[in-house]
Amino acid sequence: MKLYSYFRSSASYRVRIALQLKGLPCEVVPVHLLKDGGEQFAADYLQLNPDALVPSLVLDDGLALTQSLAIIEYLEEVHPSPALLPENPLDRAWLRSLALSVACDIHPLNNLRVLRYLVQEMELSEEAKNRWYRHWCERGLASLEKILGSDARVGKFCYGDAPGLADCFLIPQIANAQRMQCDLSGMPTLMRINAACMELRAFIDASPAQQPDAE
Repeated sequence: MKLYSYFRSSASYRVRIALQLKGLPCEVVPVHLLKDGGEQFAADYLQLNPDALVPSLVLDDGLALTQSLAIIEYLEEVHPSPALLPENPLDRAWLRSLALSVACDIHPLNNLRVLRYLVQEMELSEEAKNRWYRHWCERGLASLEKILGSDARVGKFCYGDAPGLADCFLIPQIANAQRMQCDLSGMPTLMRINAACMELRAFIDASPAQQPDAE
């Protein structure tokens, strides 16, 4: 398999974590989202992913998958062990809701192409753009803190004492929030889970700093 990835892309980071947790070998192919106007707009890459986004996972048979949640769900179905989702349908739905809170409610508002539009088309200052980012990221993470801080299913990780689907989504978002200097001081549950994850080799090896295109 080949994973087309950008080291700072939180969506790519999610898939890298899932691959590491499952112990699946995968060649990482860097796609620099800023270099030369964005390598994601190159004609050959657009053949893989017409949305001009990362990640894209090319399977051994040459077929390509896009969208981080779809990719991770595919990996879960084809390589069910170790499991990223529990057996109980209600708990599975709950974990998916946590992942979707990041993927659908937080991340789209601070995606690179949105931030670029705010600056280049809406003519926001760098400070105003960063304020936009922090507002929506902090608001979304605060909601997750309320959910995870009061649910008995939460253990060392988002669900029990083994990392799973929700952790694959949470940790990259926290990494981006920290890089953008968001205020996470009122989120002890999230930060505790983040610390537990970052003690594991899978999360360390998947982190932006360990990628071949890291800057």
